[in-house]
Amino acid sequence: MIRLKNEKQIEEIRKSCKMLSAMYRELIPLVKPGAQTIEIDRWVRNWIKAAGGRPAFLGVGPSKNPFPAAICISINNEVIHGIPSRRKIASGDLVSLDCGIDLGGYISDQAITLEMGKVSAGAKRLSAVTRECLYAGIGAATCGQRLLQISRAIQGHALAAGFGVVHQFCGHGVGLELHEDPQIVNIPRGPNPKLSGGMVLALEPMINAGTGDVEVLEDGWTVVTADDGLSAHWEHTIAIFQDRTEILTEPVCGEEV
Repeated sequence: MIRLKNEKQIEEIRKSCKMLSAMYRELIPLVKPGAQTIEIDRWVRNWIKAAGGRPAFLGVGPSKNPFPAAICISINNEVIHGIPSRRKIASGDLVSLDCGIDLGGYISDQAITLEMGKVSAGAKRLSAVTRECLYAGIGAATCGQRLLQISRAIQGHALAAGFGVVHQFCGHGVGLELHEDPQIVNIPRGPNPKLSGGMVLALEPMINAGTGDVEVLEDGWTVVTADDGLSAHWEHTIAIFQDRTEILTEPVCGEEV
């Protein structure tokens, strides 16, 4: 069931989103070659706690294998859900960060992809096109439109650039819980409800340099490309109103298009 939010709820979700984007702006300079991803996660936990929030990702998932970190850090062929570790970021890496904050029961979700030093031309283009896919999806997310128009916009832009679209994972409703209906697939398949005022959605294209197929590693979380190619991930939380669509999370590293 799709949960429509009222004005007060959207305002509280907006506060959570602004907090998350503020966290990213302070975090980005710390994500650099030589940094251990586990130290990045520790910094994120401390920042969110000091700001009065709670890491929305920490402990989610099955009780026997909950996600063990506050932020997903996925590098190169890792698509999503990368678990922070003692691994050090290297120059030339493509690093995707995905994080959410629970602020008094109101949840935000945002992902960005960062280039570490001098990356390949292919990596740079992949991240740029993935970011463009996100904004193409946002442009299609208007009141009265159908959900799969978002999917068509994302897929169409990625395929035109020669990239693969991840189809085994998707965006989702968000705000009162981390994952709510509807599922927002990045290819046009499945239910196609009409978009209504009060919907709060997390759009998140995951685009691969090669095939769109992915695999999950033995840790039960880390999703990697099936062909070992690069992947990029961008995400915003948006709210749909009768007369407009608002991006609740904020651009944090030049992703305006």
